[in-house]
Amino acid sequence: MTSPLRSIFVLVLAGVFCVPAQHAHALWWGAKKKAEQKAGAILFRDKGCAHCHGPAGTGGKKGPSLSGLPKDKSWTPAKMTDQILNGGQKMPPFSDSLTDPQVAQIVAYLRTRHKPVPPPAAPSAPVPAAE
Repeated sequence: MTSPLRSIFVLVLAGVFCVPAQHAHALWWGAKKKAEQKAGAILFRDKGCAHCHGPAGTGGKKGPSLSGLPKDKSWTPAKMTDQILNGGQKMPPFSDSLTDPQVAQIVAYLRTRHKPVPPPAAPSAPVPAAE
């Protein structure tokens, strides 16, 4: 095969084999991102965030609405992480009760426009009666 034809053949083969890999990577990344957002929704509910900020972060008696965060460019992931870990104004710090991966999941949840609904919380075990 001559050199120009060989180059074209190599480019065509590369295009055929690389494009599906790019799509597979995008699908994998999208699935990973959705799983992280769902885990963040569960943490938001179970770690008490919803107690102050309301269900899905829509605002509550103690905390402001967080629903505008996905559009607000001033609230970067780093700034959100710092706020969660160190607190601020009336918000307590959560650095002692959340791991770094958990904070990343909550940030992913807060940054998404279409918030996933967490599955129902598992019922708590009944407390045995004192004798």
